[in-house]
Amino acid sequence: MQLPFVGVPHVAVIGAGSWGTTFAKILADGGSRVAVWARRPELAREIMQSRRNSDYLPGINLPRGISASSRLPEVLEGAEQVYLSVPSQSLRENLRIIRELIPSDAIVVSLMKGVEMSTRQRMSEVIAQELEIGPERIAVVSGPNLALEIAKEQPTAAVVSSTVLATASAVAVIATNPYFRSFVNTDVIGTEFGGVLKNLIAVAIGIVDGVGYGENTKASIITRGLVEMTDFAVAFGARPETLSGLAGLGDLIATCESPLSRNNTAGRLLGQGYAFQEVIAQMNQTAEGLASVAPILELAGSKGVEMPIVSQVAEVLAGTLNPRDLAPHLTTDTHEPQGE
Repeated sequence: MQLPFVGVPHVAVIGAGSWGTTFAKILADGGSRVAVWARRPELAREIMQSRRNSDYLPGINLPRGISASSRLPEVLEGAEQVYLSVPSQSLRENLRIIRELIPSDAIVVSLMKGVEMSTRQRMSEVIAQELEIGPERIAVVSGPNLALEIAKEQPTAAVVSSTVLATASAVAVIATNPYFRSFVNTDVIGTEFGGVLKNLIAVAIGIVDGVGYGENTKASIITRGLVEMTDFAVAFGARPETLSGLAGLGDLIATCESPLSRNNTAGRLLGQGYAFQEVIAQMNQTAEGLASVAPILELAGSKGVEMPIVSQVAEVLAGTLNPRDLAPHLTTDTHEPQGE
């Protein structure tokens, strides 16, 4: 009997949207055997038969190292690592479905960038609580990762973070290939909050872009937005240097500058005068930043952290602030930070 996969890592990806499918490609191109769970059977069939995911990654050919199914037991059986790529607000209910199917020694990896609205928990906290597993089995991935660019094999990098360095390293080895490099750190708080907070600043950038403001305004928001991100994350225990790296500044630049960013697109529609519900109706994929504004501001208030840019985004979402009046010059400090 032929055993073509002996010695090849077996991993599972839960979620066949643009990022889940792209990350499956990253893993397969790195040498892993990848099983993807697609909620819709017809999408699983397309991936298997045509090697395409035309809904989310048009024009991209997927490697043969990827299989797909709408049956969770089939996808999760024997997985050494399980990557989660579902909307952040549905993570908990998905975990309850797959809890008994995840192999007892598998590392669980979050590819999501959000905060649960009902509990204000980060994704790694939801995973730990629902699966009742320790930090040595949990990792998160974040960075300047626009799915379509990576699917086209344009070079980029990301951070894999776990409080246990060996866990982060085990994931980074799997999630590395010629066009995608994974670095590691142990600052899970900073890595996760960097991925969440940059989405909020990207919505602000989209708003002023939709209004018609230029590069000076956007540069001001990005710069002062990074200060807000860092102040917030550090208040919750993050290391400031994490926010200056790939998971913070790197992701912020990519998300704010690209029309491929869902959060940037949502903000641009708001800036053009669409109401919040109209924006939601036009978006065919989740813009995590829209769901994260309220919980982040509540968390900021609990630590006494001022976030004027994010607060104004909330007012635009509520319809109480004209997008043209979003003021990027507001900041928590009237002094520019000085170099060492």
